[in-house]
Amino acid sequence: SSSSSSSKKIMNGTNSSSNQLQNQYTSVVNDPISQARLEMLNDPLNEWYLQTKPGSIQTIPLPKLTPQNDPFVISQNDMSSLSSNIRQDLIGNDHPVLSKVASYFFESGKDGGKKVRPMMVLLLSRALSLSSSTKHHHHHHHHENDNYNHVLFTSQKRLAEISEMIHTASLFHDDVIDKADTRRGNAAVHKVFGNKMAILAGDYLLARASVFLARLRNVEVVETMSTIIEHLVRGEVMQMNSGGSGGSGSGSGSGSGQQQQEQMIHYLRKNFYKTASLMANSCKSAAILGQYDDEIVEASYKYGKHLGIAFQLVDDVLDFDGSASDMGKASLADLNAGLATAPVLFAAEEFPNDIQPLIERKFSYEGDVEKAVEILRKSDGIQRTKDLAQVHVELAIESIMKSVGPSDYRDSLVHLARKVVDRTR
Repeated sequence: SSSSSSSKKIMNGTNSSSNQLQNQYTSVVNDPISQARLEMLNDPLNEWYLQTKPGSIQTIPLPKLTPQNDPFVISQNDMSSLSSNIRQDLIGNDHPVLSKVASYFFESGKDGGKKVRPMMVLLLSRALSLSSSTKHHHHHHHHENDNYNHVLFTSQKRLAEISEMIHTASLFHDDVIDKADTRRGNAAVHKVFGNKMAILAGDYLLARASVFLARLRNVEVVETMSTIIEHLVRGEVMQMNSGGSGGSGSGSGSGSGQQQQEQMIHYLRKNFYKTASLMANSCKSAAILGQYDDEIVEASYKYGKHLGIAFQLVDDVLDFDGSASDMGKASLADLNAGLATAPVLFAAEEFPNDIQPLIERKFSYEGDVEKAVEILRKSDGIQRTKDLAQVHVELAIESIMKSVGPSDYRDSLVHLARKVVDRTR
């Protein structure tokens, strides 16, 4: 009978040893992989480098751009089969209707996205492999190396495909939520197939991505990539709730500048969740698959994170400067959707009394959008946004140059980062 009473105790959690037992079980279910990796998984996002000036991050002289290290040239071979692999292997053909909708952006002619995300993963995977063979981060016998590297790269390539599927699923869903008409110069999915199919096809892409993610047989990669999906949802909700006041609902203390700062940070966090997390965690996963040490895993994470933040900031600028035909995203789309992006938020620091009321009411009155653009033009909002993007590109480059050994692939990552800031679409 003693056993039954002790089991009661465990149920009631009365004695301390049973509590420890309970904690031990909980920890088996809840404990993440390692402290350093946990810091990345639950990134506190407490440093945005808003005070840093471009050019102040000390970097080693950077490599010159050559055809041998041009990211778009040397990734061509690895990238060429990306869309067809996703269409044939990952989406499959068991559900003809779903497959058709889910493949919408992966059909030739419609897959006109820049595909920066999978490109980052593939270039990084190659760079880390070359770096570790010179630095001996691994303990594999040399004669096995070719085989090991081939198997590893195959799984990293699959990771790149999964990453692009998660990204595409988020486009399907976001376009429904944002009522967008076009995407990448084509009609948005829901405009062709209707809202229900667009949502279901997005779910289907996530489901298929999850199955193939599990087949990589690496628990930490599953954990890391699943976090991206959580972040995409969190970012979209933050965007819905970002009515002016940095999430704090603090009325208009527009004199203080405190509110503008809060707004900016809320906005940058939202960008991390919506854009940078996918890049950061995909790069991190590529490094985890290679079983590299924590320094390399963190460098990979930081590269993706800072490049992702810069990428979105440049997007924000292009919404005011860019041509709609290139982006496949109408100019001033953000303002018209009631969203205040970085250039406007920087302008609000200079002209709080003029812009803050417009932000609060999401540019909903007649003439609000025009007025916001007019104030933006006389502020230094665009320049400050470009400067912040430049700082984050420098941070991305620094993390790669510091931790990854020299190769054309490493240099291509540096050039990819620079191209992000210099792009016009």
